[in-house]
Amino acid sequence: MSPTVSVLIPTHNPDAGRLARTLDGLRAQTLPLERWELILVDNGSTTPVAPALSWHPSASVLREPRLGLTFARRAGAAAAGGALLVFVDDDNVLAPNYLARVVDAFARRPRLGALGGRSVPEWAVEPAPWVREFAGALAVRDLGDAELIADPSAETGYPACAPIGAGMALRTEAWADYARAGASDRGAITDRSGTSLASGGDCDIVLHVFRAGWQVGYSPELCLTHLLPAARLTREHLARLNHGIAKSWVQVLDRHGLRPWPRVARWTVPLRKWRAYLRYRSWTGPAAYVRWRGACGQFEGRALLGAP
Repeated sequence: MSPTVSVLIPTHNPDAGRLARTLDGLRAQTLPLERWELILVDNGSTTPVAPALSWHPSASVLREPRLGLTFARRAGAAAAGGALLVFVDDDNVLAPNYLARVVDAFARRPRLGALGGRSVPEWAVEPAPWVREFAGALAVRDLGDAELIADPSAETGYPACAPIGAGMALRTEAWADYARAGASDRGAITDRSGTSLASGGDCDIVLHVFRAGWQVGYSPELCLTHLLPAARLTREHLARLNHGIAKSWVQVLDRHGLRPWPRVARWTVPLRKWRAYLRYRSWTGPAAYVRWRGACGQFEGRALLGAP
């Protein structure tokens, strides 16, 4: 019998402790094991990833050598047999009822293509107050206690309630619409790739699904814990992250004809960065510096655009 849900875990050189907690969270799911399968996608790790998965009767490990979260997700989805897909990062711990509530939510809404929920942080160390400004960049998210659904018949931009990649659930039919539209590797939004902090793969999926006519949304009943080590809370890491997200966001919006910014000449980028350094007063503290690096990422992204 085909599973109802396929859980996909893309991973690249994972932290063994965090991955173990991710798997423990899945092992505690209330949805019976026979109703879901587990596919771990090793995305070119230096040492092959081989966790103990004998507790699950339908678990497998795939190897995807092309670096990039997008490639890993595609490989996992191509091997999946479920009517629903759930993307779980290797530092996510799903609440025990997560998969069961995903099944219920999609059963209630036949036009729902993609759904996400709360992503609650578990800080390895108490973050400095300024770090919380960038919680969204760290995939920390809580849109409140009400279900939010965006319908493509009512809005055309990027939905504010669109799911993020952590814990994103998709109807396999909706994923197929994305896979057909973005099948070519040329110009692909690769998302995280090795040590790169590029982003945007989840946003690209959402826009393809939404524009294919599917609803997307947020359910407060879906909750996961995001494990955040101390290394991700530094000025240096958040600056790289904000830079990568801003640059990728330009690329995603351009791909879908939604970018609000004009292209800029490459030779102007250093001057723009210098002016932004002064405007953001980047020397005054870590938050100002991280904001400035985000502006630099946007300038670099705009310089890569084709003519409008």
